[in-house]
Amino acid sequence: MSDVASREYDIAEAEARPADVLSHASVSDFIALLKPRVMSLVIFTALVGIVRAPAEVHPVIGFTALLCIAIGAGASGALNMWWDADIDAVMSRTRKRPIPAGRVTPGEALAFGLTLSVGSVLVLGLLVNELAAALLAFTIFFYAVIYTMWLKRWTPQNIVIGGAAGAFPPMVGWAAASGGIGLESVLLFLIIFFWTPPHFWALALYKSGDYQRAGVPMLPVVAGPSETRRQILLYTLILVPLAMSPWFLGMAGLAYGVVSGVSGAIMLTLAVRVFRVREGAPAEAAARRLFAFSILYLFLLFAVLLVEALRAPAWLSL
Repeated sequence: MSDVASREYDIAEAEARPADVLSHASVSDFIALLKPRVMSLVIFTALVGIVRAPAEVHPVIGFTALLCIAIGAGASGALNMWWDADIDAVMSRTRKRPIPAGRVTPGEALAFGLTLSVGSVLVLGLLVNELAAALLAFTIFFYAVIYTMWLKRWTPQNIVIGGAAGAFPPMVGWAAASGGIGLESVLLFLIIFFWTPPHFWALALYKSGDYQRAGVPMLPVVAGPSETRRQILLYTLILVPLAMSPWFLGMAGLAYGVVSGVSGAIMLTLAVRVFRVREGAPAEAAARRLFAFSILYLFLLFAVLLVEALRAPAWLSL
């Protein structure tokens, strides 16, 4: 069976599953709809935003804000899986997700995602503040509608523009703690925004067959591996000095400067290798290493910012 015929068969099979009957989903299936790994990154970056904001936050308010941000992120994931069930059924890394696997019906996923979306925004607005709630609502809308329903299937720049959704959590956390938007929260947003393309394009380089079968216009599929490698290097060249800017601007301490400098040098070295090594198993290995290290890179940046803030909270100097 050809790739096209196989894709059409898989999509038809997914669409043929009854959507108007209750499934026999377990709790773990609904947890999977929340995309726990993505949610963990959202929680972590939002926590950094909350802790580094120049305001004293009551622990209950801080926990409520973090919980609402986490639930909102999970709601976005559920809505994403609801809309993308057809292409998830085609791609090897997603076909075991609850909807294409037939464990959760599309209707259940939609109701689940909408309920969590509305609930998280309302609670954040009522118990924390309206600005944070508005930012969370926009984040959910941006990911579920702008990225998932439009950009993902329309343009190879889907990850670039859509990456804004994943960059908002520290800004939402900052707004929840302080009631405003500061320069540092904008820098945190920009770090994640420029981190997203090299991170996901490294994955797309060795998963391009999946995206091609699903008809998703990821950059390696549309522009080819060579252009993707060039874009990875360009975005990394922007990312590394940008990630060091909190130290340059006096917003972070020496520990952050050292960690961001050393880890940034490693990130850039791996990006250069991806750019230079273009054939066979070594090329795939280079892309895999960059993808794996990029996760550690972002974690290290935000972990040091968190530790520095916990050792010397900004509000103590007010």
